[in-house]
Amino acid sequence: MNKKIFRSSMLTVFLVLVAAITLIMGVLFHFFEKRIQAELVNEAEFLAHAVENEGTGYFDNLDSMNNRITLVDQNGTVLFDSVADISTLDNHGDREEIQDAMKYGKGMSIRYSTTLTEKTVNCALRLSDGSVLRVSTEQYTVITILLGMLQPILAIMLIALILTLVLSSRVSRSIIDPINRLDLDTPENNNTYEELTPLLRKIADQKQTIENQLSDARKKQEEFNLITENMSEGFLVIDQDANLLTCNPAALKLLDITPPYDRSVLLFCRTKEFRSVISDALSGNRAENNMVREERSYSLIANPVFQEEAVLGAVIVIIDITESEKRDTLRREFTANVSHELKTPLTSISGFAELMKAGNVAKEDTIDFSKSIYDEAQRLITLVNDIIKLSELDGQSISFESEPVDLYELSEEVIGRLKNESGKRSIALNLIGGSAEIMGVRKILDEMLYNLCDNAIKYNKEGGTVDVIISQTKDSVNVMVRDTGIGIPAAHQGRVFERFYRVDKSHSKKVGGTGLGLAIVKHGAMYHHAKISMESSADTGTAISLAFPS
Repeated sequence: MNKKIFRSSMLTVFLVLVAAITLIMGVLFHFFEKRIQAELVNEAEFLAHAVENEGTGYFDNLDSMNNRITLVDQNGTVLFDSVADISTLDNHGDREEIQDAMKYGKGMSIRYSTTLTEKTVNCALRLSDGSVLRVSTEQYTVITILLGMLQPILAIMLIALILTLVLSSRVSRSIIDPINRLDLDTPENNNTYEELTPLLRKIADQKQTIENQLSDARKKQEEFNLITENMSEGFLVIDQDANLLTCNPAALKLLDITPPYDRSVLLFCRTKEFRSVISDALSGNRAENNMVREERSYSLIANPVFQEEAVLGAVIVIIDITESEKRDTLRREFTANVSHELKTPLTSISGFAELMKAGNVAKEDTIDFSKSIYDEAQRLITLVNDIIKLSELDGQSISFESEPVDLYELSEEVIGRLKNESGKRSIALNLIGGSAEIMGVRKILDEMLYNLCDNAIKYNKEGGTVDVIISQTKDSVNVMVRDTGIGIPAAHQGRVFERFYRVDKSHSKKVGGTGLGLAIVKHGAMYHHAKISMESSADTGTAISLAFPS
């Protein structure tokens, strides 16, 4: 803008200068021309008066003549000429000024030279005897004058241009500086040209509009980020070339996406299922599929994004369904295990009952058969009771309210109920620690401690030891059940809390376990928000710890 103002100023001044010089020259030339013509007329009238009174002899007494004087008779014959020999002159009767003088008494004419650099001004007056007196003078034309004054004119123009350069530069800066100093952050507070007030008002209005729009956009972006960043599901937005536009942290983690992010999502995940849903979505179709990646299962949902009928990109949602798949697997395994566990005792009961019904059992064997039926029935009752307990814990449908429970006293009661069982195998039960109270459901806590101690006895060695240790810290109340039994191999430690899982099925069947004891402990711990941990090694023993928040 500064350059534009500068160039405009220069051009304006130059044109004004040229126009001024031309106008001044024209006015001056016209003025002096009229002045010369007036003087020429005065001189002609003076000479005419002199000739009328003294005759042509008056010309002999003139010392010098600045202008050319010519006397012509009525026929146009030259009678006198102050410059040329009259014998060499043609008849002047056809001259414009001579004809006008003869006709009107006075005539004026201007004749230019062939080069247009000079002109002759003629003034003719008719005398009383009918002759005509003409006075002529030569003048330079405007072109000649301009050519003669070219150097001074150019010098003047050069000086004017230099001054114009300096002044235009200063003027343009003085015009631009207030504009450059405008504070567009607060347009309404600027002290500048009055003509800029409407513009500044519009800028202020537009600035406020833009700020409102940006604020709304930021708010929506923050809301979007808040939603997507806290989603456990992966969220991806891609363009029509499958390049990643945006994603949430869950997607970065699920697909292990690393910078730079503006690349094709197919570079981050090359599974057949992922590529398939991307291809379908970019073709304009909604797509769903499941994929397995690094031992985890994911559900993929891809929806195309349209602008009119063209596909601009797609939105992909990745849902981790590993736990759901595991639950389905556990549910199927649980159904199969329950069927198996129920079938075995029922088959035994049915077989013994069938033999007794047929009357093929001797009296002395009836008692043994009855005992077997009773044992299998007790096994069924225990199994059903354990399943009911797990169902209650799964659905958190316990009808009991929480109450203060002293874990030391409760452990003492549990150990008392197991004295007979441990005495059969000479296993020592030790209670270590002191009173430690928590808020919980006594029935569930009793089941948890009973199962831990019962397992420690069942899977212990003859003459072994079971220690129940109660301790308390600032943040938790801890219970540890430690035995000197057969231990659990490392390969099985991650699954012992699963329902019906047994490390040694033959041993479990021998000791009469249902495979649900530790599962009940695990769900009871979850119900009380307790942490459960285990340390074990084969042939050394096992220690299972529970940490209840205090």
